[in-house]
Amino acid sequence: MSKNLRAGLVGLGMMGRHHARVLGSLDGVDLVAVSDPMGDPHGVAGGREVLKSVDDLIKVGIDYAMVAAPTAFHEELALKLADAGIHALIEKPLAVDTPAAMRIQSAFAAKGLVGAVGHIERYNPANQQLRLRLDAGDLGEVYQISTRRQGPFPARIADVGVIKDLATHDIDATAWIARSRYVSVSARTAHKSGRPHEDMVAAVCDLENGIITNHLVNWLTPFKERLTIVTGERGALVADTLTADLIYYANASVATQWDSVAAFRGVSEGDVIRYAFAKPEPLRVEHEAFRDAVLGLPGATERIVTMEQGLATVAVASAMLDSANQKVTISL
Repeated sequence: MSKNLRAGLVGLGMMGRHHARVLGSLDGVDLVAVSDPMGDPHGVAGGREVLKSVDDLIKVGIDYAMVAAPTAFHEELALKLADAGIHALIEKPLAVDTPAAMRIQSAFAAKGLVGAVGHIERYNPANQQLRLRLDAGDLGEVYQISTRRQGPFPARIADVGVIKDLATHDIDATAWIARSRYVSVSARTAHKSGRPHEDMVAAVCDLENGIITNHLVNWLTPFKERLTIVTGERGALVADTLTADLIYYANASVATQWDSVAAFRGVSEGDVIRYAFAKPEPLRVEHEAFRDAVLGLPGATERIVTMEQGLATVAVASAMLDSANQKVTISL
């Protein structure tokens, strides 16, 4: 009988409480230790001693760690884990800036460790289905990917602005869905809530495969919206990750006898389909993928967000900030 993996959790805050729940019930994994210098505000330690530091966590003896601490601490924590030879799944974004993300990625690569980033939107059933249908050619040629991620300000966020906290979801998911990297970024930001970081961004970007993307993200809207709209030659697919729904809006072909408009090859409204599919919890799917990657199971690496991909997302987010500050288009 195979032995379960020994996992540790760093950070017991708003996200850490959810990771504790999933890790505590994950097949093939034993959550053996948790740490947070601020204690256990949500009571999720499950009777385990709440250690004060990652050093204490390492001493317990773990196979891998989940890092759910604030972004500002990711580099320090990740480098200690890498030095100790411990695999790690790190909450998004990978680091506060590109140089820090590069140091983390290099440290894990040098040790041959499995490192991943917690971009959970990849595991949302709506996005999973969206990618499958695009890969199957349901839209034909893809023209544009547009995202809207808007809502009220979450008081838990203090160390980064809306780009690093929220827009990184859309950056990673868009590149993954399109199977292409970002090559240019043009962005504008706003500071409307009196905080030191930006609370709104509007960005227009180009992907290497020619797809145009635009992202509208803010903490200023009094309702939550989490949409990805992919427009192509056969219609549009709309993924709503709040409800995990995927809707297809087909182009219709309407004959016209009006000569002056018959030459215009536009589109018109066709059938609308809301697909039915299984909807497992994204966080559990994310942890299952990382567990399988640590075990070295076939195909598992393709199911995680690698640190190389996490680094690319941080680079695009940094380019958004640079573009907004300099009011120029940034090439990547």
